[in-house]
Amino acid sequence: MPRTILAGLAGGMTMNVTMVLTFRLLGFGWNGGGILLSSPIQSPKLIAVWTQLEPLPLVVANPAPIIIGMVLFGIGHAFIYRSVSVAWPAGIFQRALRFAGLLFFMTFLFWEFFTPFNQLGEPLPLVALELLFWATIAFAEAFVIASVIERKQ
Repeated sequence: MPRTILAGLAGGMTMNVTMVLTFRLLGFGWNGGGILLSSPIQSPKLIAVWTQLEPLPLVVANPAPIIIGMVLFGIGHAFIYRSVSVAWPAGIFQRALRFAGLLFFMTFLFWEFFTPFNQLGEPLPLVALELLFWATIAFAEAFVIASVIERKQ
């Protein structure tokens, strides 16, 4: 169990760092000038949610609870990984790829379909960019979790 918790902590931190490098740096920009807010095809509703409508999302106004929450999700993901990975072929990369696919399909693809696309009217090209970000995040987290759990003692 300690290794699973360590894997989850590492995976959660990896998720946070990868989110900063994708969504914050490229997507939203440090000062709001990223492609997801400055694109001429972006939905005005999505822009308003992230920049104008109060209260602003916590990740913008007070990111600490979101950062902590992502670490907690990482711990949960590590326990899920531990329970399902035994059914997969051995190997860090093979298992990480499968787990990343599971995370991506069950969480991130659903999120993009239901919220940015459905509720906020985000255009498909920008949804596709966000899905690329989420795939990167899912693989980075899955690889770290698999690496820690599968590491030989």
